[in-house]
Amino acid sequence: MTKTWRPATQLVHGGTLRSPYGETSEAIYLTQGFVYENSAAAEARFKGETEGFIYARYASPTNDMFEKRMCLLEGAEDARALASGMAAVAAAILCQVKAGDHIVAARALFGSCRWVVETLAPRYGVECTLIDGRDLKNWESAIRPNTKLFFLESPTNPTLEVVDIAGVAALAKQIGAKTVVDNVFATPLFQKPLELGVDIVVYSATKHIDGQGRCLGGVVLADKQWMEEEFQDYFRHTGPAMSPFNAWVLLKGLETLPLRIRQQAANAAAIADALADSKKVARVIYPGRKDHPQADIIAKQMTGGSTLVALELKGGKEAAFALQDALKIVKISNNLGDARSLITHPATTTHKNLTDEARAELGISGGTLRLSAGIEDTQDLIEDVLAALDKVQG
Repeated sequence: MTKTWRPATQLVHGGTLRSPYGETSEAIYLTQGFVYENSAAAEARFKGETEGFIYARYASPTNDMFEKRMCLLEGAEDARALASGMAAVAAAILCQVKAGDHIVAARALFGSCRWVVETLAPRYGVECTLIDGRDLKNWESAIRPNTKLFFLESPTNPTLEVVDIAGVAALAKQIGAKTVVDNVFATPLFQKPLELGVDIVVYSATKHIDGQGRCLGGVVLADKQWMEEEFQDYFRHTGPAMSPFNAWVLLKGLETLPLRIRQQAANAAAIADALADSKKVARVIYPGRKDHPQADIIAKQMTGGSTLVALELKGGKEAAFALQDALKIVKISNNLGDARSLITHPATTTHKNLTDEARAELGISGGTLRLSAGIEDTQDLIEDVLAALDKVQG
């Protein structure tokens, strides 16, 4: 029955498991382990002959509720909750490659994601090719006989480039490779990678899913076969499990996700429009605007814009810092997807470890800013941003 419910209903009721006490809100099962009625019951549980929980590093009731609710939202067969978004990304990639394999990844990635494929994986003999993911021909040209994995995020961090997800997934299927998509910037409400042919979807639940700056979390979603054959052993033995308390917090976040995302996206669109005509702004990038470079792809694969706006100021770093420092409502933070509006300067924060050349390739200049719209009053945000912009020289 829950599969026929619409997202707003699923996100309040989906996956709920109640104890004999019949609590309204989901219970937090803060336990490391579980007990058995007798020795034979323990043996049967470990053999998989009976259902039940064994150890909180493997699974727990609260995490299980969060995972089931995410499956309903994403349209996935199975999910695993992890301690952070980067734990989810690293696990989803590393669990399925070995020395001698090859990864093709879009170069426009969050700094830590790029480090995993560009620096960490090669230490263990896994080759990686970074490409401009906007052009399908680049994906095709990068394929080698040992290519096992495609990895991308769309829209990208921080410049909101968009990749043709269905096209990339189709190429991967032709060679028997898997596709992993980081869907954080689109949110599971505005983009469904699994429906576009993707194999594995990852989220930093720290962002929109919590959405209120409280805790870390990540989630990996895929079909049951991949989860059992590729992911489960890695997950069990390396231990990146989510705390049940954080799973409970994220369940509370999911209840209000549609309300928050709707307001955040509306605010982001309004801020983008307000900035677009300023002579101090070199460019504004927002996936809901007609002037977005990949507007045609967005129309095919996204049902909404984004909660984020990327802008580039003509005055470079000095202008970017001046705007940030003059803001009253919008706070400076490297996080995103929060109920509070946040802004960051990627060149000195999230992407500071990239070379100047690498940042230039991604379109990140000293004047680039990434603004994550919150749920505040739209007009208050516009007035705050424009007043700060007035203080920028030039």
